[in-house]
Amino acid sequence: MQCSYLDAGACRSCTLMGVPYPRQVAGKEERCRELLGEQPQLQWLPAVRSAESGYRNKAKMVVGGTARRPTLGILDAAGRGVDLRRCGVCTPGVRAALPVLARFISRAGLEPYDVPRRRGELKNVLVTESPDGELMVRFVVRSRGPVAAMRRELPRLLRELPNAVVVTANLLPEHKAVVEGDMEVPLTERTALRMRLGGVGMDLRPQSFFQTNSAVAEALYAQVAEWVDEVAPATLWDLYCGVGGFALRCAAPGRRVLGVEVSEEAVRSARASARTAGLRDVRFLAGDATRFALEADEAPDLVVVNPPRRGIGADLREWLERSGARHVVYSSCNPVTLAADLAAMPSLRPVRARVLDMFPQTSHVEVVTLLERAG
Repeated sequence: MQCSYLDAGACRSCTLMGVPYPRQVAGKEERCRELLGEQPQLQWLPAVRSAESGYRNKAKMVVGGTARRPTLGILDAAGRGVDLRRCGVCTPGVRAALPVLARFISRAGLEPYDVPRRRGELKNVLVTESPDGELMVRFVVRSRGPVAAMRRELPRLLRELPNAVVVTANLLPEHKAVVEGDMEVPLTERTALRMRLGGVGMDLRPQSFFQTNSAVAEALYAQVAEWVDEVAPATLWDLYCGVGGFALRCAAPGRRVLGVEVSEEAVRSARASARTAGLRDVRFLAGDATRFALEADEAPDLVVVNPPRRGIGADLREWLERSGARHVVYSSCNPVTLAADLAAMPSLRPVRARVLDMFPQTSHVEVVTLLERAG
């Protein structure tokens, strides 16, 4: 993949750009194998590859420049905007939306936030595309001040960008290095983006996590569902469940499924998806996954964990090690913490593993493992 931004030195986020794609995948596989170590019982399945470009369904664009001439991309070392609206790893739908959103910013007079001077309103624009081509657009602003102008210009935006079905203003008043705030102001009637993968529909609301590569996410859900059906648990927990991708995909007649997620927004989305699908044996709870497990009266037959990069942590891995769960499926975006967690759970042996290249052109990787209790 060729990138004019990388060639010009404007952006260096894609650290593997220029490395032939087969070598990228082979390198990620080799690293994951080394971290998990030699284990005779462990079968490695062929890696799942991605499209090399146009795969990223979500763009997190920092807004710089001026309201009249905004930049959408990143900030340089001096806090000046660097425009990346033609970024090749974003889906074509996201790339097509960015110039339209830049014009909307100008018409609404949304002054970009000047980080060094701490002035201005508009900090970021977040765009997510569903597999059906619909968009969720979120404008991260410091206050409610610009909302009236955004509402005034919204009808024209929706005419120019009719696939933008969810538009919001997210409020982030603090001066700190985070992407979004806690409060969301809906600007459209719809407040959730429908993400359809493998026949399962999920409602994605603002502030809910979803995998950034839809095609590889579908392969990940399918792989986990295949392993789950193979061991046929009667009860299953999906911890760190997000909007319920694993829980919904693993539902089956006679199987009781429970998803636990700290984000109440994500849980609302997951519950709505389960209702729409008519899945009566799939429930979702809002709460801390580790605390839920520690306070539970008994363990399920199988536990799915999909933690953030830091891993599941000492308390949850100790609970899993001594629990009665016969199987664990661990999906990880950080093979370093995955290896550390597995080393602390010696009675749960990895028997299957697969690398999924969720993030081409970067060193990041997703790896999923099926663990089986020894004895």
